[in-house]
Amino acid sequence: MQFRTISNTAKLLVAASILSISTNGHAAVSSQQKADAENLLQKLIPYRTAKGYGQVPAMTDVLVNKLFEAGFTDKDIVRVPVDIDGESVNGLIVRYAGKSNSNLKPVAFLAHMDVVDALTENWETDPYTPKTIDGYLYGRGTQDNKFGVALLVSTFANLKASGYQPERDLILAFAGDEETGMLTTRKILEHTYVRDAEYALNSDAGGGTMTRDGRAVAFSMQAAEKTFATFIVSTKNAGGHSSVPRPENAIYDLSRALLKVEALEFPVQFNEITRSMALSVAEREGGDVSNALKTLLNDPENKEAVAVMEQYPQFSNMMWTTCVATMLKAGHAENALPQDAKATVNCRILPDTGGVEHVRNELSKAIGNENVSIVQQGQSVESPASPIRTDITAILQAGVAINYPNITLQPTMSSGGTEGREYRRAGIPTYGAGSLALVRPDDSRAHGTNERIPIKSFLKEMDYWDYVVRRVGGEKSE
Repeated sequence: MQFRTISNTAKLLVAASILSISTNGHAAVSSQQKADAENLLQKLIPYRTAKGYGQVPAMTDVLVNKLFEAGFTDKDIVRVPVDIDGESVNGLIVRYAGKSNSNLKPVAFLAHMDVVDALTENWETDPYTPKTIDGYLYGRGTQDNKFGVALLVSTFANLKASGYQPERDLILAFAGDEETGMLTTRKILEHTYVRDAEYALNSDAGGGTMTRDGRAVAFSMQAAEKTFATFIVSTKNAGGHSSVPRPENAIYDLSRALLKVEALEFPVQFNEITRSMALSVAEREGGDVSNALKTLLNDPENKEAVAVMEQYPQFSNMMWTTCVATMLKAGHAENALPQDAKATVNCRILPDTGGVEHVRNELSKAIGNENVSIVQQGQSVESPASPIRTDITAILQAGVAINYPNITLQPTMSSGGTEGREYRRAGIPTYGAGSLALVRPDDSRAHGTNERIPIKSFLKEMDYWDYVVRRVGGEKSE
């Protein structure tokens, strides 16, 4: 039965990949428009929109001014202010009004304006000064996610200035704190322009891989993501003088508990999306990985195949929930027995497998010590996988094919987190969209040092988004 499901998914994707694509009636994006989009991205990079710097509203002004110049009005543009720890942050909503007699629901296009802060001393360039080197644009946010902001705003502005009117409302929905809490995302979802959206396309969750010589390898469409959950595992003790060791020791007790966490294995579980991912990886990688994945698709409990895949965490994390210790804190003096020991355990939970409380219970069972406390830190947002719709897949596949023909778009589940989880939880299916091609692992630098984007890939994205927005807006592909 599992292989039958895989076969059906593969047939869907292949059918989408061989769609005939015509540019009849589809205005190409001009070189000047592409240059303007690159210029906009360079204008955005200097804004230090990391938490604590108060720069999101100022960057929003730049975007709003460009949209006003293209013909959008005050009634089309909504700032969504939120006070976060005393800092004024905002989201941004832009409505591209469709025809008044349309009965089609809106579609939202997502990006986020904030970034993870950069440590200037660790960069080869100034992270907040855009710099072009060997065909790459360097700067914080070039990948995550100011490139998406610049592309979507430029596409909306170009279409508006050209007089294009969509059949339905098209909505830009930009968060101001995606990296730190998504409070602006939740406020945006309350607004009437967004809350009734049929679906959303997230520029922060699509894209692909290419070789150093520019050959396209694989492109993804995120349709699900794991749930992020953090637990504080802690032990306590009366302590005492270090010269009089006692049988109980908070650090040793915690160490034993963490060894149990390390040994905890969650079962292999597949859904429609991860089955398709596994088959794609098996076909691309070959060898032991291929054999193990094909075995697990048929027999998820096969221990030999599980042991093989444990050696390839970059692939295996799609098949099971993971929990790993990431931080430690213990003791208060070198000459005192520890009274407290705490570890941060971060878990990434497969959707539809029991949720956060189930994982907490599994941690408790594995540790097997009622004196060890396990408390969830913060709030976790669980969200379902988005259904794989043939109409949406066809549009996104055709968009990829404009620049990268003969590539089949792969629905994927992310192990990290995006705004998609908030939209899916609110009942709005969300899909990672985009065909930004990066050389991996060379260009996988989001949140890290020397973040950069290939300029050629960025400019090609203007053609992608122009096509996708028009198609979503009702324009037919001939």
